[in-house]
Amino acid sequence: MRGELAALTAAFLWAVAAVMFSRLGQYLPPLGLNLAKGAIALGLLLATLVLLHRPPAGLDLRSQAVLIGSGMIGIGLGDTAYFGAINRLGPRRALLLETLAPPLAALLALVSLGEVLSRRDGVGIALTLLGVGWVVSERTPAIPGESAKPNRRGIVYGILAALGQATGAVMSRAMLAGTAVDPLWSSLLRLMGGLAVIVGLLLGQGQGMAQISPLRSPRVLGVVALAAFLGTYLAIYLQQTALKYAPTGVAQALTATSPLFVLPLAAALGDRVTGRAITGVLLALVGVGLLVL
Repeated sequence: MRGELAALTAAFLWAVAAVMFSRLGQYLPPLGLNLAKGAIALGLLLATLVLLHRPPAGLDLRSQAVLIGSGMIGIGLGDTAYFGAINRLGPRRALLLETLAPPLAALLALVSLGEVLSRRDGVGIALTLLGVGWVVSERTPAIPGESAKPNRRGIVYGILAALGQATGAVMSRAMLAGTAVDPLWSSLLRLMGGLAVIVGLLLGQGQGMAQISPLRSPRVLGVVALAAFLGTYLAIYLQQTALKYAPTGVAQALTATSPLFVLPLAAALGDRVTGRAITGVLLALVGVGLLVL
């Protein structure tokens, strides 16, 4: 239950952050945005570990290497591809492609960890993803940041992002389940791995400063800091907590419910929520209930 609740809370925070990141994409390119939010979250995690005096229990060299590699794949490559998908497809279509991550994660966990889901979990995951897909695939006109036709490169980025998220989740689960490793430490190591990849990509492109120059604006920097606090610092810790206490496929399916949390946010801002969207939410909630209760 602890892992499932952590996953749902992470999904809510990612929904809020996704809206903010989609707006920030107008000012910061994907690599620059990923670097900025990762560096801020890394600083917050370091401060938290120092304040709480958390020792790195259970972290041998193998665990450290796997968790850093998880961050390199899931955050460094996966998140950068995700931001590229948002810029080319808009947040709704990018989130739709992200629903590929849970079944991919469940399949990878079955092959690599021997993690078999119960029939009830399988039905719950299917209903949750069907509800999410029903919501985000709805045709709605004049969505800010979304082109009329899907961008092929954006679709490729979205698929790569889902694969990166699934692979990173399975690697984290392997080091967290049944061990003394603290989710705060695993979050820190994953961010370090992700930032190493991002810095390497920026240096390879030879335009590091150009990517982050918009951060000179106090307004942009403030929004990035808030989005990093909610969508990276808190959400990654909750995701790691979910992967420690819940099966990989279940944790990934529940964190994929972010689009459902976008609906009440949209309604609060005055947007119309359709009957199809409400039906999708109800269907997904049945699936969530099977996974959580």
